[in-house]
Amino acid sequence: MNRLRKSIILLTVIVILSASLACSVVRWGEAQQVTPAERSSSSFYPSAVPAPAPPMESSAGSEYYSKSADGADTAGSGTENAADRKIVRTGTLLIEVKDIDVALGDISSLASQLNGYVVSSTQRADDTDPTGYISIRVPVEKFNEALQKLRTLAVKVLNENTNSQDVTEQYMDLSAQLRNLEATEAQYLELLKKADNVKDILEVQRELSNVRGNIERIKGRMQYLERTSDMSVIEISLKKTKPIGESTWDVPGIFKSAVDGLIVFGKILTGLVIWILVFSPIWIIILVIILVVRRRNKAKTR
Repeated sequence: MNRLRKSIILLTVIVILSASLACSVVRWGEAQQVTPAERSSSSFYPSAVPAPAPPMESSAGSEYYSKSADGADTAGSGTENAADRKIVRTGTLLIEVKDIDVALGDISSLASQLNGYVVSSTQRADDTDPTGYISIRVPVEKFNEALQKLRTLAVKVLNENTNSQDVTEQYMDLSAQLRNLEATEAQYLELLKKADNVKDILEVQRELSNVRGNIERIKGRMQYLERTSDMSVIEISLKKTKPIGESTWDVPGIFKSAVDGLIVFGKILTGLVIWILVFSPIWIIILVIILVVRRRNKAKTR
């Protein structure tokens, strides 16, 4: 009987497992028969999660949104051309020149020749060590040419550094946010037309104002990225080179250092005298005690 019971239980378990496996295979086969069109249709998605709508095209992000040959809309992420990428290029130079004034004028002229402009310029007039600084912007396609010509203006290039930052992804994210905000703005405008009381009108206008503020902020950021990626910046620090054979013995400088040293010595000596005078009562008492003790000792020895 025990063997019979065990056989019946084992047979029941095998039947249940076989039935479950068969149901799984049938469901998998039905899922494979669903066509791609049915999968992409709205009926394929659960009612709680609607099918994603195609992105709306806007003028600010149109260069990243194109149409394929068969007319289907395709996003530019991952397929944008190299020319569509947003690259911010910067460069810094530390150079020696014969004349600071002349070099600043030559760099300013160079920026104009390359369809660029001067951002800022400063100069420190010093007889012993004059320096200058100038920042220029040039079209990104002329960045390397500008660096090459700047090297020719220098007697010696002491330091040079270039950097490139790809902001394409950041620009595309802003473009997508802009499209969504513009779609939200359009919806609020429709709600504003349908509002029939003052409370609803004020609420819609408040939300509409917030959306428009975000739109202006994103547009400003996108314009900044466009500007910085189109016009690269180069910062140049200038030092005056010393002619070959020029004496490095600076007599006025040595005299000034000697006078400064004498002043410091006088301050130290004056401070020491002040300390002695302030503590003079203590020294006097100690000296009096010493003299009294010595006299007593002499008197005892007699």
